[in-house]
Amino acid sequence: MKTLSPFLLANVVAVGSMLGCTEQAAEVSRTEGELVLDGTAESVGSALADSQLVRDWNQKVIATVKAKTLLDADIARAFAMVNVAMYDAVNGIDKKRTSALVAPTSLACGPQAAAAAQAAHDVLGGLFPDQLAAYDAQLATSLSTVHGNVARGKSWGAYVAAHVLAARASDGSTPTETQAAGAGPGIFRAAWSGVQYRNLVPFAVHDSSVYVSPGPPALTSVDYAAAFAEEKILGSAALPDDDKLTIFKFWSLGGGTSQPPGAWIQVAMAVTSARPLPLGEATRLFALLGMAMADTVAPTYQTKFLFRHWRPTTAIREADTDGNDNTAQDAGWSARGGGVGGTPEHWSGHSSFSAAAAETLAGFFCDDGIAFDLTTDSAPAGARHYDSFSAAMAEAGRSRIFGGLHFEFSNQQGLKAGRGVAREVLKSKLLKKSGQTHFGSCPL
Repeated sequence: MKTLSPFLLANVVAVGSMLGCTEQAAEVSRTEGELVLDGTAESVGSALADSQLVRDWNQKVIATVKAKTLLDADIARAFAMVNVAMYDAVNGIDKKRTSALVAPTSLACGPQAAAAAQAAHDVLGGLFPDQLAAYDAQLATSLSTVHGNVARGKSWGAYVAAHVLAARASDGSTPTETQAAGAGPGIFRAAWSGVQYRNLVPFAVHDSSVYVSPGPPALTSVDYAAAFAEEKILGSAALPDDDKLTIFKFWSLGGGTSQPPGAWIQVAMAVTSARPLPLGEATRLFALLGMAMADTVAPTYQTKFLFRHWRPTTAIREADTDGNDNTAQDAGWSARGGGVGGTPEHWSGHSSFSAAAAETLAGFFCDDGIAFDLTTDSAPAGARHYDSFSAAMAEAGRSRIFGGLHFEFSNQQGLKAGRGVAREVLKSKLLKKSGQTHFGSCPL
């Protein structure tokens, strides 16, 4: 007989009932590598299929943010809010785990799928009211196969959504602030907006400031010169390399895409399509993922704001001003990916988002080595295959060096911060109220 993973053994009991708030989950048994509910195999299949509901609403977020050309910070916040609302709607009925933002009340009843769908609908409608017709259509689709007292589930979902929207209404995401253009060696030159996100209130971590970078290496240091020399070669448009250009384009994820947060939501969608989860576990995974990525925003933007480090294009073209005898100016240097970059260089947001996501996914499944194929918004013509979450994370980070937009020290600092945020989230949030909460460092 095959042995189920500690994750699966611990979490399959979260299947629960989809018929109301008083029914209990059926007893779980296991056979040759498969899961069944004693006497109720049909309900297990239905619950596993309900993870599609979570993917459907995340796909609706992706479509919305692409159409609106939002900042990565806005996008991460939207994913977190929608997925936290779905989790709290489902968990409020199940009541087996700690809440994310909204604690259960006497209203927490009805079919979990109805509650989750209504919660997602109302959060998205609150964030993007001009898209309400699309959300109404998705809600009708989501509810079309739900049975039981749907009205009660919808009422609870609406309650959760209203409280999520209220809790995040004054979270530092508005009003828009801009940091003025800079000047001089080491300083990012252009003005850039979105600076207010350095103060974004965390969803899960206790204190975002502990993840802020100590700063890039001094311009006159050997470490800076080494990173400079690498970037001058690997990121140069004058040195053609089809593989590096392909990797950069695949992960470029600029305006009009769902940006890095959306790409990693797509990873979770691919994995849960191949490995369907019960509704409670699907909402928990996407909520953890959304919170971890959103909580990298504040330290990322604060680091950019504090150090305003210049991008490689400026650094290489003006190397004669950096005071470092080990860097050589090239006044005509251009980045392989084109452009300079719209925010300060240190650190790479692609790296912090990717590390937070990869660490969360590996921790949730207690397995980094889960293979998947991914097609990103910036490379719709072809998928890339990855044998692990960490492999995709590493490539996403290095893509910024290959594109000529970041130095390796900023990739590494972003990865470190993202991993730290994810580990704190996994250690402390959405845990079982009783019994063992972790298998090693993996939340059960």
